[in-house]
Amino acid sequence: MIARPALDLEAIRADFPILNRTVNGHPLVYFDNAATTQKPQAVIDALSNYYQSTNANIHRGLHTLAEEATAAYEGVRHKVGALINAPDPRSVIFTRNTTESLNLLAYSWTQRLRPGDEILLTMMEHHSNLVPWQLLAQRSGARLVFLDVNEAGELDLAQAKERIGPRTKVVAVVQMSNVLGTINPIADLAQLAHRAGAVCIVDGAQSVPHLPVDVQTLDVDFLAFSSHKMLGPTGVGVLYGRRELLEEMGPFLSGGEMISAVTPETATWAALPHKFEAGTPNIADVIAFGAALDYLQTLGLEALRAHAVELTAYAMVRMHELEGLTIYGPSAPERRGSVVSFNYWDIHAHDISTIVDQRGVALRAGHHCAQPLMRTLGVPATARVSFYLYNTPGEVDLFIDALQEAAAIFGHRDGA
Repeated sequence: MIARPALDLEAIRADFPILNRTVNGHPLVYFDNAATTQKPQAVIDALSNYYQSTNANIHRGLHTLAEEATAAYEGVRHKVGALINAPDPRSVIFTRNTTESLNLLAYSWTQRLRPGDEILLTMMEHHSNLVPWQLLAQRSGARLVFLDVNEAGELDLAQAKERIGPRTKVVAVVQMSNVLGTINPIADLAQLAHRAGAVCIVDGAQSVPHLPVDVQTLDVDFLAFSSHKMLGPTGVGVLYGRRELLEEMGPFLSGGEMISAVTPETATWAALPHKFEAGTPNIADVIAFGAALDYLQTLGLEALRAHAVELTAYAMVRMHELEGLTIYGPSAPERRGSVVSFNYWDIHAHDISTIVDQRGVALRAGHHCAQPLMRTLGVPATARVSFYLYNTPGEVDLFIDALQEAAAIFGHRDGA
């Protein structure tokens, strides 16, 4: 038995139209939230309403529609700043996604690194927080240094103390692993980075949607995350940065909107945040992201986190009932996010995904854009379930039934 959820799941689920549909004749069980979340009606309406009543370009226009659109767009910047406790909303930059935010940083850091400098990463990074730094190392002559992942799926702070040193200039680390669910000790890593004179860059794509994240308490220099993993539309990312560091950095893209003055030969950059937002932005989706933030704030991130821990604990208990199933990552649900990666008998993860989809269960299978971590785990791929605020224990039970069917198909009839 598990405790009654703090959230009113029935009322919440009624807000999400897609949860009413069936897949292959079964009710949809959507367990691929680490890839993208579903959208409540309020977000869908906000997107539609913008195009129906306010559609105009922002910042430059003086007419009513332009001023309304600008106010709505910039209002979301303030909402994002409040969500992560940014000291200044001008330090919130809108991008297309977490990947673009991290690429912006890696590109802008090119001139700051010299041969022999070190960029510290971990073996659990998503490719989006690995490949940009690989390219930066190639451009600058810097060296990549990695923190290992132990058998519990966690980082070792003692190793971090050894490997973060005078040559370290960048510490880039995921706050919550998209494979293991591990929640990393960001405040401790930021402290080590700053003692060494390095900047601390955090991939918050999985953490910000699920946890209260305070950039001032964590004392991080940069934080990147995406709208679509927290009920908002695709095509909107966020980069938070310390204002003094953003002021020092050059732009990633150039052209309209990000300039202060242009002559035939030269240009000067606009003030923050516009220096990093070249061209017409994704206005409609940013405004709809604001509706997603309102929805989350109404529920409360603390309540979301409690629900995630409870549901993940229940899922892990049920999964451990199955013979032949291996779960990766920390064993304690309170030490991880609502992501559970696993392998089941000798069934390939892709086969698991295909079979459970026939029962209406949507999960993810593959290397999850974390191939170095897969090699560390000694597997080619895993299946992954990931939960969000609208998922229920009853859906977990349906998932377990679907897994047992997969085991039976592959001859493991004792799979329960």
